[in-house]
Amino acid sequence: MTEQNHAYALENPLTSVLNKPARDFQRRDFLKIIEQQKIERIAFHYTALDGRLKELRFPVPDRRRAEVILTEGERADGSSLFKGMVDASLSDLYVVPDFKTAFINPFDECSLDFICRYLTRHGDPAPFSPDNILAKAAGSFKKETGLDLHALGELEFYLIFDKEPDTFRLKKQQGYHESSPFIKGGDVLDEIVHYISKTTGAVKYTHSEVGYVDDLESLHPEIKGKGAEQLEVEFLPRPIETTGDVLVLCRWIIRNVAFRYGCTATFTPKIEKGIAGNGLHFHLELTKQGENVMSGSGAKLSQPARRLIGGLCQYADTLTAFGNTVASSYLRLVPSQEAPTMIFWSDSDRSALIRVPLAWSEVHDLAKIVNPQEKGDGAGSRSKQTVELRSPDGSAMVHLLLAGIAMAARWGFREDRALELAEKLYGAPATDGKTKKKRHFPCLPSSCAESGRLLLEKRDLYEYDGVFPSGVIDYAVQLLKAEEDIGLSEKLARLSGKDFLREMRKVMHRDIHRH
Repeated sequence: MTEQNHAYALENPLTSVLNKPARDFQRRDFLKIIEQQKIERIAFHYTALDGRLKELRFPVPDRRRAEVILTEGERADGSSLFKGMVDASLSDLYVVPDFKTAFINPFDECSLDFICRYLTRHGDPAPFSPDNILAKAAGSFKKETGLDLHALGELEFYLIFDKEPDTFRLKKQQGYHESSPFIKGGDVLDEIVHYISKTTGAVKYTHSEVGYVDDLESLHPEIKGKGAEQLEVEFLPRPIETTGDVLVLCRWIIRNVAFRYGCTATFTPKIEKGIAGNGLHFHLELTKQGENVMSGSGAKLSQPARRLIGGLCQYADTLTAFGNTVASSYLRLVPSQEAPTMIFWSDSDRSALIRVPLAWSEVHDLAKIVNPQEKGDGAGSRSKQTVELRSPDGSAMVHLLLAGIAMAARWGFREDRALELAEKLYGAPATDGKTKKKRHFPCLPSSCAESGRLLLEKRDLYEYDGVFPSGVIDYAVQLLKAEEDIGLSEKLARLSGKDFLREMRKVMHRDIHRH
């Protein structure tokens, strides 16, 4: 890009052409773009209960047609999008574009695309749609606390491909932060990040992850006999109500890029015994007027941060109902796999449910330490302290999970016992770098069945103030029951050798594209 227009290569083209931030986009801006960029289609996207992005495409033959689409939205069949929740006799919903989400389709430069919101026949936000539930939860948190809750996701996935010649092969569980030629999917990952950046502007960084499988054994024809390497896209903090759309959109981009390379991308929680699973960790940040309020004096967490942790601990077992939704989720939540099994928090410990990562709290301007010749002051940054929730995985119903997290944060500020709970469930690091596991720490659920039972017992945590409709809770419980995993661990434990691996793989691979 030339210096004259001050545009960056990965900037959203709409922001660059219109010379305004996305939050200020208006209908007349899009009519201008349609004429100037020779747009042929408008596409509406929206998230259904299955967590995947849906789509309507509209040809744009003239200005009038474009204006009507952008003014009124369109109808959609709610009984299909929300099957089992919306009665067929009252199924019509409006899908209406959210202008600030506009982007040029990365796979079709003639298509102007939007994320949409669901409205009822009366023009109200549909109370059962995941995005509207998240918006309500985030709004209620801010209203009660005066704080903003931001979230960033760590989206892990496996890229599965036809095996190449046996060169530069990695060993089991040795893919972490590897580079080419040991990692084969670098070009695919670069293209993924290019599109996500130009669409959302929310990518922090990418890297290869621990998991690596040289030869997948499976009954599933899409992945049988292929190689797999684990990759990750980590995002920048965004308002929690925005994070849901970002992640669902990004899963759509990842799958499309993989497909164009003749590969499969899967976010399924587990693909092989003894191989790292696909987590979907969330870093959470509290801000006030744009400033991080997570740090207290020195490197200690502030009281608001501890209230947030207390709320997450209170909700932890039931958050699995939205964050760990398939039977294979609980094959990932096992000891010695850097996945949590108990409800506790700690500093830097990757086996803890909630981890407090390094955040430049004690040191700053580190480049000057490494580069003493540097005389200038760097741009610096505000405090970066977050807390990381490590239980969710790639099967998560993202919007509903984030809504539950917002409700947990609100509980932490509403209930004074949140501070007591946070103190009680702290696991102090041992001097050898390992966290001391205390027997009194409660356990996370070990199956979908248990997670669903707990959600039913504690549904008032989510239905408080009418944020989660009762039908959504019932729906989530039914999904969990449908996994039929009561006693699965015991059943697998009675098997050995090839029988054990065969049955375990049936569970892991039976639905590699659930969400």
